[in-house]
Amino acid sequence: MSPELRTIPFVKASACGNDFLLIDAAVAPTDIAMFTKRICDRHEGVGADGVEWMAPHFTSDVEVRLINADGSEAEISGNGTRCVAAYVCATRAKERISILTGAGTKICSLISRQEAEYEFEMEMGKPTVAAELALAVAGGEVRGVPVSMGNPHYVIFVSQFAEDWQAQAAKIQRLPSFTQGVNVEFVTPNGQHDITVRFFERGVGETQSSGTGSCASAVAAMATGHADSPVKVHAPGGTQVVRRERDNIFLRGTARLICRGEFFLT
Repeated sequence: MSPELRTIPFVKASACGNDFLLIDAAVAPTDIAMFTKRICDRHEGVGADGVEWMAPHFTSDVEVRLINADGSEAEISGNGTRCVAAYVCATRAKERISILTGAGTKICSLISRQEAEYEFEMEMGKPTVAAELALAVAGGEVRGVPVSMGNPHYVIFVSQFAEDWQAQAAKIQRLPSFTQGVNVEFVTPNGQHDITVRFFERGVGETQSSGTGSCASAVAAMATGHADSPVKVHAPGGTQVVRRERDNIFLRGTARLICRGEFFLT
């Protein structure tokens, strides 16, 4: 290896199939967006839905800056934050971890651990739920519930998932109504405490799971009478549990540390 070849160390983690690279912000290249796109590429890079850039903070255990796979910045990922919590738990032996995100400080409490897999419950804070919003899209109209979990969501209830739901979600994301972009969730209610969800996220596209998306979907289901707390949110990557305690939302799920490595800067 050439002595001039610089490398950037990373840890890869996954929360219900939603995967992230955890990297020390001190080694971030100048063009952090372009580097994130490179390292997240699933063919020419390591592959991930985004990078959680971690930095020390004087009041929290760690501060994170989330850059999506396309190089755009996001306020928070519930699953990404849980991945960071797993890393902090593994390296510092802490069971109550405070993480400063772009949507405020989140507290992750360790529930259980089995080897490299950690289960946490995370305080997600108070959501904002708007009235049902009808939008005109090519081919007709769509109705959904706007929800903010510190980042924007649009939750659509369906009896079954359309074959082209990803294309529908992409059209919704391009609508001028969402000036900050939007995460789109299609939700099928399965009973009083169960929903099944498909996620299409800003800056990534389809994901196997989503922490804030699971919360937004459950919150919208509770607000519209489709479900009651606690809500099991089933997705291709696994199941998470969302519960409401007074005005606050809590998210419970696992995060697994997968590997560590070095990425060549060329």
